[in-house]
Amino acid sequence: MSNQHSATPAAMFRGLVQNRELLRDLVKRDFIGRYKGSMLGVVWSLFNPLLMLAIYTFVFSVAFKARWGGHGDESKVAFAIVLFSGIIVHTFFAECLNRSPSLITSHANYVKKVVFPLEILPWMALLSAFLHFLVSFGALLAFCLLSGTPLHMQALLIPLALLPLILMIMGISWILASLGVYLRDLSQVIGMLVTISLFLAPIFYPIDSLPEAYKAFLAWNPITLPVIQMRNLLLFGRPFEWNRWAASLVLGIVIIQMGYWWFQKSRRGFADVV
Repeated sequence: MSNQHSATPAAMFRGLVQNRELLRDLVKRDFIGRYKGSMLGVVWSLFNPLLMLAIYTFVFSVAFKARWGGHGDESKVAFAIVLFSGIIVHTFFAECLNRSPSLITSHANYVKKVVFPLEILPWMALLSAFLHFLVSFGALLAFCLLSGTPLHMQALLIPLALLPLILMIMGISWILASLGVYLRDLSQVIGMLVTISLFLAPIFYPIDSLPEAYKAFLAWNPITLPVIQMRNLLLFGRPFEWNRWAASLVLGIVIIQMGYWWFQKSRRGFADVV
C-alpha cells in the first residue's frame, strides 16, 4: 500500500490537517448548496425537526397523555423541550448515516482523480450535518429561554459529551461509504436501521422507566448515552457520567480507526466499480 493510502492513526490526522482548506470549501458548498435558490435558505434546516417535534408532542403528550417521568403537572412545553433535545441528536446521527452509503457514488468524478482525498468526504457529510445540529440546538436554547425553562452550567460539557458519538459516526461512515460502492442496496437497509434506532433510544421515554434488561439492550444504541447526557447537562442539571463516557470514548476511538483502516484498504477497487 502506498503512503498516500496509509491507514495508520497518524495518517488519518495528517490527512485531515493537510486537507482542511479543501474540507472547509466542501462543507461550505454542501451546506449552502442544499438551500440554493430557496427563499427561506437555512431556515429549512429547522423545518423537519420542528415538524416532527410538533407531531410527536401531539401524539405522546396530547393523544397518549404521556408525561416525562410520569409527572401529571408537567406542561406540554416542558415535554416538547425534553423531546426536542433528543430528536436533534438523532437527526444529526441519522443524516450522517443516511448519506454515507452514497458518498462515493454521488461523487464519482472525484474517484477518477488520483490526487483527490476521498477519505474527507465522510468528514464533509459529518461537519455539514453538525452545522444543521447547531442551528437546531440554537432553536432549542431560544425555546428554553422564551418558555422560562431553566438551563444549567453543565451544558458547557455538551461538546465533550458528543465527542464519542462523533468518533463512532466517522468510523461507521467510512465503512458504509466503502460498502456502498459495492452494495447499492445498502442505503435502503441503513434507512430502516436508522428509523429503528429512533425508537430504540430514550428519546420518547426516560430510560429509567424500562426494566434493567431493556436498559442494557438500549445501551448498545450509539445515541443512547449522548441523548441522556444532553438532557442531564442542559435541562436536569445532573452530573456528567464520566465512567460511561470514558468507556464510550474508548469504543469511539476503536471504531473510527477501524473505519478508516477499512476505507483505505477497500478504496483501491472504487474506480473499477463506480
